[in-house]
Amino acid sequence: MAKKENTYEGICRDILAGQFQPVYVLMGEEPFFIDKITDLLIENVVKETERDFNQIILYGADTNGSAILNAARRFPMMSEYQLVVVREAQLVRDIEILTNYVKNPLQSTVLVINYKYKTLDRRKALAGAVDKMGILFESKKIPDYKMPGFITSLLQERSTGIDPKAAQMLSDFLGNDLSRLNKELDKLSLLLPENQPKRITPELIEQNIGISKEYNNYELLKAITSKDVLKANRIIQYFEKNPKSNPIQMTLPVLFNYFSNLLICHYAKDRSESGLMNSLGLRNTFQVKDYQTGLKNYSAMKVFNLISDIRTTDAKSKGVENTSAKDSDLLKELVYKILH
Repeated sequence: MAKKENTYEGICRDILAGQFQPVYVLMGEEPFFIDKITDLLIENVVKETERDFNQIILYGADTNGSAILNAARRFPMMSEYQLVVVREAQLVRDIEILTNYVKNPLQSTVLVINYKYKTLDRRKALAGAVDKMGILFESKKIPDYKMPGFITSLLQERSTGIDPKAAQMLSDFLGNDLSRLNKELDKLSLLLPENQPKRITPELIEQNIGISKEYNNYELLKAITSKDVLKANRIIQYFEKNPKSNPIQMTLPVLFNYFSNLLICHYAKDRSESGLMNSLGLRNTFQVKDYQTGLKNYSAMKVFNLISDIRTTDAKSKGVENTSAKDSDLLKELVYKILH
């Protein structure tokens, strides 16, 4: 059996190299990675001309453990492998019945179990057997503050670059909705010239997704980080005039994530660039610079109080102890507290 990788990147790399495991359980709350790995297996395990005989797709609502076992125990017809994919496997009530098979799986079968929005109970036998004999992969949501780095790495897989500001603009606008992000990246990629180095810029995003390259949450955070009062006020005035494109519900998480991470930086033992990257789990150095600037401009106590202020503003924006203040007024008040 080939040595296995249990990260998303490692699993994909092994599949592309033709190194398949006999069992994959792809589980967790983020469907994007589950779908990507499954699609990659469908594309690579069985040749297209052999799929009629050697590829079986089952659905959890219409199958059971015994049917999955019967499918997995078949031998391929004139092919090295057969592929069995169980979609919506979280609906299979007797899924633990697969345990004995997983302990001694057919090497000619690649069994793929999609267990979306839930996880197998790791205390039970099936999860342990899969972890030992195959791939037990938990697909987790990416925290908002890690999205710019993820966007950069996702585009690197497509041999496409992206400006740090453009990555942050997409992150602020789309959050961690990876399916929507992938669609927007597909759209932007089609607009890039074929005979030149491919790179996504703020201008391309502004022209095709509708995010202003000058007045957005990325630029607001830059202004707040450096305590540029004039620029920050210009941006929130723009937000007030364009509330549909810049709702407060998109701005508050950006501010909350930044100051929560800045508090971590204040108490980090190693405040060097590499030390802060390790503390925050960041991949790219450009993300660290705003935290280094913030450490100079905001004391730990100020940051602690601002986190409370952001929480209060969020509650008021949802109507808690607020009957009259508009979102724009709440944001103005918050930004004033931050900068003064």
